Amino acid sequence: MNGYREDETYNIIGICMEVHRTLGPGLLEIIYKDALEIEFKENNIPFEREKEFAIEYKGKILPHKFYADFIVNEDINSGSKSCKRIHE
Repeated sequence: MNGYREDETYNIIGICMEVHRTLGPGLLEIIYKDALEIEFKENNIPFEREKEFAIEYKGKILPHKFYADFIVNEDINSGSKSCKRIHE
């Protein structure tokens, strides 16, 4: 990370870990997103949820958009995924 936004990134990772510790695995993705939104608000972290981006390909805008789960601190893209268990 070389110091660039290292504190913010560390804080965001900590919040994600807190949500996971509190809720545990196996819930729907939307539940984790709702909990993250609460944590971001309570920690005064600026964010946008489900921000839409147009995608350009070779000078043309594609018909489908990209939706970032969260944009945090204006430039950190945070994605949320849910799974029942991790297979080793």
